[in-house]
Amino acid sequence: MEFLKVENLYKVYGKGENQVTALNGVSLTIEKGGVTAIIGSSGSGKSTLLHAIAGVDVPTSGKIYLNGQDVYDQSSEKLAIFRRRQVGLIYQFHNLIPTLNVVENITLPVLMDKRKVNKKRLGDLLHLLGLEDRQTHLPNQLSGGQQQRVAIGRALMNAPQVMLADEPTGSLDSRNGHEIVKLLKRSSREYGQTLILVTHDKNIALQADRIIRISDGMILQDERQKAPASHMAEDEAAENGRQVEQG
Repeated sequence: MEFLKVENLYKVYGKGENQVTALNGVSLTIEKGGVTAIIGSSGSGKSTLLHAIAGVDVPTSGKIYLNGQDVYDQSSEKLAIFRRRQVGLIYQFHNLIPTLNVVENITLPVLMDKRKVNKKRLGDLLHLLGLEDRQTHLPNQLSGGQQQRVAIGRALMNAPQVMLADEPTGSLDSRNGHEIVKLLKRSSREYGQTLILVTHDKNIALQADRIIRISDGMILQDERQKAPASHMAEDEAAENGRQVEQG
């Protein structure tokens, strides 16, 4: 089922001699569910594409449809609501509020939306993320891997339809990085979400169902993985990872 559709997308920054084309006629479709990795070198346009899909970076021209809705054919107020409720965006650097504890950081999007916190969902997320014994800890009391898990929980709290992760493992060591990707894949399956992951790490990309390679703002390659990793093995690894204190 077609979930995301990008049509002839352009994004141009600057003017004249300083003009830079970050996206150059990108078109693609992504089905609901599953994991798609977008790879490319620095400056290739992969993060620009992700932020355009998220409703954060308005394209110069072209269309983006999410579940049939034209993302940019709505008022700025409705676009802000769309970002909060339909999209979970995870950055490389966690962007946690230093004065808020784990639970407060995770529930912040719900409170900003002036909605009641779903206690069951919060409890499920804390369990999924292995943060049940860290609920009252501040960010500076957590390891890098734990901080990134809090950021994932914050993105998941509003039960978004799509998870967009921009280099979510870039500031982590290899072990923590692979654990985070397994966690994202597991949450995608459990909550029925579509996961789109931007990365420069080929080993991380190989864990996806589909890999899209971008260069100079254009899609160079689009291929599906022939043998996705075993879900059972991923779940076992993720569960084991919770029992190890991340450094």
